[in-house]
Amino acid sequence: MAKEKKWKLLGYSKNAAEALQSSLGIHPVLCALLVQRGVSSYQEAKDFFRPQLSSRHAPLLMKDMEKAVTRIMVAMENREKIMVYGDYDVDGTTAVAIVYDFLCKVYEPSLLEFYIPNRYLEGYGLSEKGIDYAKQHDFKLLITLDCGIKSIALIERAKQDGIDTIVCDHHLPGKELPAAVAILNAKQTGCPYPYKELCGCGVGFKLIEALAHQLHVDSSQYMPYLELVATAIAADIVPITGENRILSYHGLQQVNLAPSVGIDALIQLSRIDKKINIGNLSFMIGPRINAAGRMDDAKKAVALFIEKDPEKAMALAQLLQIDNSSRKEADTQITQEAMQMIELDPMAASAFSTVVYNEKWHKGVIGIVASRLLDRFYRPTIVITKSGDMLAGSARSITGFNIHDALEQCSDLLLGYGGHYFAAGMTLLAENLEAFKNRFEEIAATELTADLLIPEIAVDAVVQLKDLTPSFFRILEQMEPYGPENPRPVFCVQHAMNTGSRIVKQEHVRFEIEQHGIRFNGIGFNLAEKFMGLEDAQHLDLVFTLEENTYKDSTQLQLKVIDVDSTGKKMGPFLSA
Repeated sequence: MAKEKKWKLLGYSKNAAEALQSSLGIHPVLCALLVQRGVSSYQEAKDFFRPQLSSRHAPLLMKDMEKAVTRIMVAMENREKIMVYGDYDVDGTTAVAIVYDFLCKVYEPSLLEFYIPNRYLEGYGLSEKGIDYAKQHDFKLLITLDCGIKSIALIERAKQDGIDTIVCDHHLPGKELPAAVAILNAKQTGCPYPYKELCGCGVGFKLIEALAHQLHVDSSQYMPYLELVATAIAADIVPITGENRILSYHGLQQVNLAPSVGIDALIQLSRIDKKINIGNLSFMIGPRINAAGRMDDAKKAVALFIEKDPEKAMALAQLLQIDNSSRKEADTQITQEAMQMIELDPMAASAFSTVVYNEKWHKGVIGIVASRLLDRFYRPTIVITKSGDMLAGSARSITGFNIHDALEQCSDLLLGYGGHYFAAGMTLLAENLEAFKNRFEEIAATELTADLLIPEIAVDAVVQLKDLTPSFFRILEQMEPYGPENPRPVFCVQHAMNTGSRIVKQEHVRFEIEQHGIRFNGIGFNLAEKFMGLEDAQHLDLVFTLEENTYKDSTQLQLKVIDVDSTGKKMGPFLSA
């Protein structure tokens, strides 16, 4: 049975929304949305709707940026070999691509090399094998991207081997910082950089921007990389606020107007035939890039991004496509096996957590599987498989339960762990698995209440169908790119007349509703189970996002329905703005 969800109407300052409405002259619901997103004046609205590249921050504001640029200049003057090292995910591979490709423009390519660790042989971040390779091949400067901030011992070892390191990272630093010649991370103590939420690729972009200024290189040589920065912002789920909004906004323009041959090949294989948005980058382009590191070797993702020949780029993109198909097959099979395991467990229904294990599951997809199980059962979830002589797990959590803190309480049973509030990873010995499962369940049962195990849909505003006009939608479009801290607005329409809603293709629902003479269609994917029993309801409350649907050369607005209710109790007696 589909899990019930609770609806929560988000608040906002009505006085601020009214003041904004008087200066902008747009629909009051739109003003409420802007106020919810921290926009309360005409100038702030102008900056929000028309992000200007001139508003981005100067790279030299970042602590150690001058040191980093100086060290690269010294390397270039002395003809030292430079290794560009990054993580195997979208953020890491895009960061490596832009830094390596730019350095190839301003330095001798024969003295440059990029390195992506193997997910299964080396693990996340800077690796011993990577340091060994750098030493053996006489590299004198190592630039880490999207990793390195906690690699204390390895960077010290590199230093002892005569290798200097520049760390470019965005993860939260620990109490001790590595002995690098420069650390570029806006989250480190004492860094005056105004915006703290850049992704790893964003930090790499600031580095090449600073280097370009020092070398008097025209911006045309690095601004096209914004397409990869936007891709990393989308895939790494960082807030799309402030400078990230500026970079992703202009990166999307680059993707749509003049994509590189690599990105263009991925767009073709993804069969996206409309304007690209952040969602396309996040859910269609991003998984194909990630699949390389999950299923095989992420170096080919970097090779794709730096390729200039369209035919070679398409050949590389097709390799990523094959990896992604393999990832989908593994993901689907493991998810089905895990769900069956949970459904056959008599204790699972009353549990506060989900921990499943199978030694044969593919390590590269257990994080995806954990996310799917969380969506289905909505409780803290850990999927574990065998990795060499130990077990490796990937964890996902829900609002109200800090998965990283929970793992910290189990640290005596783990070999290692890391992550943040909603996602984490860990390793442990097989003999500690049962004790770990029991401890983790005890922690979840202590910290969670039954109410926290009900997923919540945040509703931005209650509207009437008459509000949903083409001009209303055009302004909504200008609120993109959407993402964390600027989510796609979710609306609720109450007491709409059900004029023929029906189940289609067994899993989905085609909604046909009317309110005060205004008719609308909608589609609710995978809502058939929820809709059973509501078919005969005369009136419905719907929670949805607004989108355009094109069919046979005709385009009209439709509701993309997230949830439906016939009781009138979920949203309560709220009035539309």
